[in-house]
Amino acid sequence: MKKYNVKVWAGAVAILFLAASCSDFLDINDNPNAATSADVNLVLPQAITASAVVANTYNTYGGHFGGFLANAGGFSGFGTLLSYNLTPSDHNGLWTVTYQDPLNDFKYVIDKTEGDPTYAYFNAAAKIMTVYLYMKLVDTFGDVPYTEALRGSEGLVTPAYDDAASIYADLQTKLDDAISLIDNSQFSLRLTKASDPLFGPLAQSSAERNIGDQMLDWKRFANTLKLKMLVRTANNAGLAALPLTFPDIYVTPGDASTGVRIPGGSAFITDDAIVDPGFEVNRPNPAWNSWGRTVALTLSNSSRVPTSYSFAFYAGPKLSDAGRGRTIYVNYPATPHNQLGDETDAAPIVANQVTWAGSGIYSGLGVLKGAGMGQPLMLAAEALFLRAEAELNGGIAGGTAAAETSFNAGITASFNYLYKDENETVTTAVAPLVSSYISTNTGNYLADFTAATTTAQRLEAIITQKYIAMNMITSDEAYNEFRRTGFPVTVPGGGENFDIASNKSTITERFDRLPTRVMYPSSEQSFNAGNYRTVDYRSERIFWDPS
Repeated sequence: MKKYNVKVWAGAVAILFLAASCSDFLDINDNPNAATSADVNLVLPQAITASAVVANTYNTYGGHFGGFLANAGGFSGFGTLLSYNLTPSDHNGLWTVTYQDPLNDFKYVIDKTEGDPTYAYFNAAAKIMTVYLYMKLVDTFGDVPYTEALRGSEGLVTPAYDDAASIYADLQTKLDDAISLIDNSQFSLRLTKASDPLFGPLAQSSAERNIGDQMLDWKRFANTLKLKMLVRTANNAGLAALPLTFPDIYVTPGDASTGVRIPGGSAFITDDAIVDPGFEVNRPNPAWNSWGRTVALTLSNSSRVPTSYSFAFYAGPKLSDAGRGRTIYVNYPATPHNQLGDETDAAPIVANQVTWAGSGIYSGLGVLKGAGMGQPLMLAAEALFLRAEAELNGGIAGGTAAAETSFNAGITASFNYLYKDENETVTTAVAPLVSSYISTNTGNYLADFTAATTTAQRLEAIITQKYIAMNMITSDEAYNEFRRTGFPVTVPGGGENFDIASNKSTITERFDRLPTRVMYPSSEQSFNAGNYRTVDYRSERIFWDPS
């Protein structure tokens, strides 16, 4: 969706950017267990914007565990990031930043608007975003508080943990309910640009998006979340009763295209789902704030460089990808990179330069476009690769031929995102770049789908390209898919270009030497001790992980 500028900020939203790293400032209430009254027109956009902060927090976690981030030279004290000797104190923020702010505020919106046809669109959007966030929690922690969560005002201050697979099943029902609610609520109060920083924007010059297009995007997003869950659990016997099928969706009644049906098998997002309430230098995009520059324009981080494992998908020896590499990395192909855990020969970053930012004419593109860029929740590329896998395994009609089409479209969508500027305008014709990429790698089935001769090779190609597309954008999803499929291939001890894990890993229980999950946070030990349990992060898996 196109970026827009906001000249007048609601107070609650303004506070968010003044303290994006401090979750306490994100909440509208002094005590989330004793909510006061607030206008849902203010709470919904605040919660969506807080979800952008959540997305960045998970991206950083996935960058470390998913093989994208390595230690730079000149720094020490990386500790568990190198050894994977995890403790309950590691990655607490994933839990607290998700529950404390957006989930709590989305529940407030749902409770305030449930059964009210005037606010049906608000209710549906809050439910869809709730699903997005609970998927993050389940994919990271497994069983989490769900049925009893966020009910402190009712006296449930120590919520029980629900079974992860059961949560997934219920989330799918919520998505179907949200789509139905939108389809049958043509008299709902519309979501404005100000109340919907995800799908509300269209262009800087437009007053409002067409409500039919806007709510259709919400339905597409819901269907794509469902696709992700069903693809991720397709081989899980515990969810065998949940078919990989999707209901048809319709353009919202009242639009000029009333009654137009979109087949469920193609009703997925067609553009990147990007949150942008008007990020700018003094209220920066959260990813830029973490990995780019501060408000004072100093480097936000100089202790990390790309892993050699991930960089090898751009500058060899695994693939050649100058078209994307030069937008993502400073001074590509001479970008400093390192094997995670190598502290002796680790290269420092390029002095005073943002590592994940293109140089020269490619500045302002790629992963870190600038302080005013929007924050992706899901890329169109991810949706297309999910669809390719579903077509490959028969969940969506089309078979190998359709999977090839979706695969190539996914690569194109990845190029499109990287060649967007801060205003989300694609600055370059990417078709020749995609064609050059595939021809340069002719015969390598990881990029040339026609060279794949088996279903296993085709799946490897799909997941590998998804991994490349998610590099430092939604890295946690890449880590999830690696755990689920074992792709991209890793060769333990096979050298820095081929070994995804830290060379200081202490994990021997798993072939890839990566953690299977993180531990439940220390905050749960303190405040929910009766339900807290210690998990084995070396072998205990999330329910959809078959390896």
